[in-house]
Amino acid sequence: MSLEKEFEFYKANQDQLVRQYEGKYIVIVNESVVGDYDTEIEAYEASKQDYAPGSFLIQKCLPGNESYTQTFHSRVVFH
Repeated sequence: MSLEKEFEFYKANQDQLVRQYEGKYIVIVNESVVGDYDTEIEAYEASKQDYAPGSFLIQKCLPGNESYTQTFHSRVVFH
């Protein structure tokens, strides 16, 4: 299963997942939550024991798109 599919599962089920896991780092494998952790490091350390790298998604479970969107602002001036 690709990480894109795991991420699509998260977005499609985000409201339900937030109700259950808000603020936690969840691990998604085969479109299923297989663990929830307080930190990203805990999620990674636990998951790498059972799953190959690239086969699981670690996602911070928060409402809205803030948990998976980053905005960068540049202060560069071009002449």
